[in-house]
Amino acid sequence: MCRQKFFAKTVSGLLIAICLILPAAPIAENKPVAPDDIAGGKTISAEQMIELILARPGVIVIDSRKRTEYLKGHIEGAINLLNTSMTLASLQQFVPDLATDIVFYCNGVRCKRSSDAVIKAVSWGYKNVYWYRGGWKEWTDKKLPYITDE
Repeated sequence: MCRQKFFAKTVSGLLIAICLILPAAPIAENKPVAPDDIAGGKTISAEQMIELILARPGVIVIDSRKRTEYLKGHIEGAINLLNTSMTLASLQQFVPDLATDIVFYCNGVRCKRSSDAVIKAVSWGYKNVYWYRGGWKEWTDKKLPYITDE
């Protein structure tokens, strides 16, 4: 009888552990994906981002990620402005002219921070809004240069 109780407890413990582990995979797969494009903004690739920065020295690059992520690495010259705290006034501090070229990026296609920021900027009347959809993941996957503040 003791053997049966031990076996039952062991099996039930394993089943509980499996149930706790298995739901994690579908949750990660169901993480929202950023849209393919945004009305009023132009979606660009890593290569187009580099071309834009080289062709237009006045372009403003906004990193919409959390400060801790930004400090670990970001595109050189990027300004850290978290999407959730970005207001018209805070964006105007860096980009007072609505015709200035602005590029927003975050962690990549599974991150919606920069798409949110693009939507805000367009709604506030900014005219030349670019969205680097591939973001930090694509940038580092392609081994493009970046700097850290750590």
